[in-house]
Amino acid sequence: MHSLFHHETSHPAPSVEPVPTVFPSITGADIAAVFVGKRVAGDFYDSIRVSPERILFGLLDVAGRREDNRSILSAAQNIFRTLGPELFSRADINESNAMTELSLRINRGLIETSTGVHPCPAFIACYHEGFGTLCYTNAGHTPGLLRDSRGVVELPSTGLPLGLFSHATCDAPTIGMEKGAALLLVSRGVVEFGDNHEKSEEEFGLKRVHDLLQTAPLNGAQALCVSIMDAVDSFVAGTQIYNDRTAMALIRTL
Repeated sequence: MHSLFHHETSHPAPSVEPVPTVFPSITGADIAAVFVGKRVAGDFYDSIRVSPERILFGLLDVAGRREDNRSILSAAQNIFRTLGPELFSRADINESNAMTELSLRINRGLIETSTGVHPCPAFIACYHEGFGTLCYTNAGHTPGLLRDSRGVVELPSTGLPLGLFSHATCDAPTIGMEKGAALLLVSRGVVEFGDNHEKSEEEFGLKRVHDLLQTAPLNGAQALCVSIMDAVDSFVAGTQIYNDRTAMALIRTL
């Protein structure tokens, strides 16, 4: 398995490829992502600190091949990194309103940059270190999975994928993450990846990810992502890759 962890501290203007991601250090929490294989499609993740107590992060999946959507990914990242701190920097903001505005602006940026229709499922969230809360929007993305003392629950779609309609909006609920809770995000390429058996076209499926998260030791966000990808690799050994595969996790440690 090949895991890609990028490191970057500045917020430059868009380039041909999105600039590498450096995950910020979070007081009382751990965040990481793992991408497996060669980039062939539109998976993209990023995370930045937007205020003294807030971390913004997201996992996007722009439709199309990598050679066709690089500029779209860069535009999305530029809006994410430029507008995110502007919207989330004040201590007294309404996080739900800020998240809705950010999603709307990324949505419009995708439409303006694209020469065709490139739907972009996206899971974008803001974690508050002091409160241990997570404000998120799920724009047609694979459901997020939250594990805590009660078990594993899905965080389903709260709106349409980005990049389709200029004025489309997504709801942005807020949830609490107790100590030891873990949020796991996986791209569509993970759950829809089939096995290589001639008589079977079975997908890995979200249920398998759910079950793995339920029993996985939460020793760190990176270790959790790696364990998921190891399971996928074992399931699809020898299968030709047609889509990106990404896992992203946030674990509250304190």
